[in-house]
Amino acid sequence: MNVMNISPFYSSYYQAHVQRELCWFVTSTLRSYEHLAFDRTLDPDASLFEFFVSPSAEQYFLEIMSYYQKEGLVTNLVKLPNRLQDSTQDV
Repeated sequence: MNVMNISPFYSSYYQAHVQRELCWFVTSTLRSYEHLAFDRTLDPDASLFEFFVSPSAEQYFLEIMSYYQKEGLVTNLVKLPNRLQDSTQDV
């Protein structure tokens, strides 16, 4: 039996600081767009969030986050290697 080696799908990964008083607004907006991004608080004290973004929706995510940066709701948005991806795999 021939077993095909299929690489797993990984989302694009971002981190950003979100204004503490309005983090609920930022995250609820992202959640209102189905399959756009999954957010999670990485460091509550620093109001640091991580975002897992579908590559097909990355453009829309960045447009929304760009607007939030201009409005001062989001700072230090940075794309990083997906921390859940096994670094020993060739993807």
